[in-house]
Order: sequence, then structure tokens, then C-alpha cells
Amino acid sequence: MNIDKLRTEIAEDEGCKYEIYLDHLHLPTFGIGHLITKDDEEYGQPVGTVIEQERVQKVFNLDMAVTVDECKVLYPDFDDLPEDCQHIICNMMFNMGRPRLSKFKGMKAGVDARDWNRAADEMVDSRWYTQVPNRARRLVSRMRALSE
Repeated sequence: MNIDKLRTEIAEDEGCKYEIYLDHLHLPTFGIGHLITKDDEEYGQPVGTVIEQERVQKVFNLDMAVTVDECKVLYPDFDDLPEDCQHIICNMMFNMGRPRLSKFKGMKAGVDARDWNRAADEMVDSRWYTQVPNRARRLVSRMRALSE
């Protein structure tokens, strides 16, 4: 898998802010979509707190490693999937996390069967699809393209 290409894709979808902000769910976030947890040094700091570029990159690198590992937990054959499918799953994992993505049982069944249109249909049939419509439509199109 081309991890540099994946990083670029995710960074474009997430955007990058060098300060603490509230995401669409009103949760404190910074950098490239990094949700602040109690383990972060930024925990409890106010919205607008500046975050250095070096910290943003360090956290993004860690988040990407966790994302790929989580994909391999949810999809044990992850390394055998087509690269674009790997990127789609990673993008969704980064956006939602494993607890939410693991609820996409129909999508997983489609991927497991290599039925890319079924997987795409299941992606559309979700609340996620309406929450991040531009990103979701783009990822669904890419999933469907695997059938061609």
C-alpha cells in the first residue's frame, strides 16, 4: 500500500488546523482530524490553543499507524485487498474509528466477497454517508470503480 498517497488523501479530506477546534460533533480536535483524548497533552486546553506543526505531524503519524493496524483487525485479509480498497477502508477508519466502522457489517460482507457494488451500496445506506457527503460520495465512487 502506498502510505504516502494515503496520507495525502486523508489530509485532504480532514484538512489541517494548527489549533484546537471543535469538529462537526463538537469534540475538541486539532491537526489532521486528531480527536483529543485524556492521554493527549492538549487535553483540557481551550479552543483556539495553537498547536505546533511538529506536534501535528507527530500525532498524524501515530494516528495513521493506529488506523492501519485497526484496519487489519477488522479485515484480517486487509493486505490481500486491492490497494484502492485498502485506502477507502483506511480513510473510513480514520474518520470513524473501529467501533463505528465495525458496524458496517454489510459493507464488510461485500468487501469479503469482493462484491464492490454491494460494499458501495452498504456505504450509501448509512448515517455516515449524510454526515460527510462529499467524502462519502467520493469513496463510494472509488469502491464502485473496483468492479470495472
